[in-house]
Amino acid sequence: MLALAEAGLVAYQRLPMLQAIHRSNSGRRRAIAMIFCISTAAIMFAAPTQTQNATAQIRAVLSAQQEAWNRGDIDRFMNGYARSPSTVFVSEDTIRRGWETVRERYRKKYSDRAKMGTLTFSDLEIALFSPDAAVALGRWRLERAKDRPHGCFTLIFKRLPEGWRIVHDHTSAAPPK
Repeated sequence: MLALAEAGLVAYQRLPMLQAIHRSNSGRRRAIAMIFCISTAAIMFAAPTQTQNATAQIRAVLSAQQEAWNRGDIDRFMNGYARSPSTVFVSEDTIRRGWETVRERYRKKYSDRAKMGTLTFSDLEIALFSPDAAVALGRWRLERAKDRPHGCFTLIFKRLPEGWRIVHDHTSAAPPK
């Protein structure tokens, strides 16, 4: 707590706007300025924890998707997406809208376990834009009997009442080797 008070005092001494508050009514205004500084410092120290929690929750969504895919369970894989008509999936040269539309695309393209293969996500980078919005960048790879398709993805996540969900997915495939 002493560190927070010291951080507040340093901010008070360095911010002319807070010193201006002090000049107008010394006791009460200075206390308000100090409380503001201490609160700001506390929020700044808490922010990394919130970011770490959100990042861990998003990683857990992607891990659950990977596990569901590797069990051949497209419906559980789709739990990572927002069940909304506004969910967007972009791949190849097509924009698809709506959770149901995305699910049908996966069911048609990956109609059996051989086509699904084994999915691996890698090189994940997650950036939080706000307490309720984040972007994930990464790579995907399928291991199948006759080929190994792979590529990159950018996912926009939104924190919903049911947890973090993908609201926009832009996935690209690398050219076959």
